[in-house]
Amino acid sequence: MKPLAAVSWSGGKDGCLALHRVRSEFRLAALITMLTEDGSRTRSHGLRPEIIERHAAGLGVEAILGTASWESYETEFRRALTTARDRGISHVIFGDIFPDPHREWVERMCRETRLTAVLPLWGDPTQQLLEEFLACGGQARIVTVRASVLDASWLGRRLDREAAAGLAELGVDPCGERGEYHTLATGFPGLIGRLQTQECGHILHDGCWLLDLTLDLTLAP
Repeated sequence: MKPLAAVSWSGGKDGCLALHRVRSEFRLAALITMLTEDGSRTRSHGLRPEIIERHAAGLGVEAILGTASWESYETEFRRALTTARDRGISHVIFGDIFPDPHREWVERMCRETRLTAVLPLWGDPTQQLLEEFLACGGQARIVTVRASVLDASWLGRRLDREAAAGLAELGVDPCGERGEYHTLATGFPGLIGRLQTQECGHILHDGCWLLDLTLDLTLAP
């Protein structure tokens, strides 16, 4: 029988592609997502938790949601991993690509909670990964940008080859792996069904522009 796995899930394209690459090797049981202290937004992408819950529902899995400040992040992430382990999960899939210290942290967190870290994208060229995501039919929107690198006009833009070319002209890593931008996966064939959202405005927080989105509840999951 295939091992039971969870995905460390921000809601973006990289976690989606990582899951796509290895899904045939595991039985997916949960998404693990960290939220802000008050539980109102995802810690990294600024998404409302109901969007993550819609992803989980579409995948037919549980959403394990933890809350943390950056100061308490390690403790609370370890708690979320322990919850996953207590559900019988043995592996956790990550969409990280670099740098080495982060891989060391991920592997240590999993080791300390008796889990195995799986990093299907690690070390691959980011341009290649973006092209793979798009070639597979993946769809994503830009939902967070670092204000010192990109302005708010990028928010809500569909991540396609035209957008990728524009980002490249500005010297942005193709996958935003230096924190220049983050995405929301809105579709991936055989993995994530079409996700419809409504825009509620822009928020400037901690040096980043965030696109405030809610689910379009007039449409089925």
